[in-house]
Amino acid sequence: MRIADSATAPSLDAVVDPRFGRCAYFIIVDTETTKYEVVPNPSQSATHGAGIQSAQMLANKDVKVVLTDNVGPNAYSSLSAAGIQIITGATGTVRETIERYKIGELSEAESPTFRGHSGLNRGL
Repeated sequence: MRIADSATAPSLDAVVDPRFGRCAYFIIVDTETTKYEVVPNPSQSATHGAGIQSAQMLANKDVKVVLTDNVGPNAYSSLSAAGIQIITGATGTVRETIERYKIGELSEAESPTFRGHSGLNRGL
């Protein structure tokens, strides 16, 4: 299974980026092989639609689970429509959150974590 984590840097030891659509990187880990791919987020500085664009890119990469801290309503809808499980409240390093997910310490989001439109200047 392929899991994507929002990250602040291109490493498994990077801190989870609290933003989904505007994160700096996605670290995509194959849980069966433990191999991973670092994907710079092309939507990071998009003027609008960053969450939707990020969700579409991850769906195209056959991601089944997203680990992040926050997700807005448009990204939530896009990820859900693609059949991607959304885990919010992920903090710590990418490596730590993936391990916490694997042992069942993180649970699926039931709704977006904020109203949306975080924009380029909104801090969380």
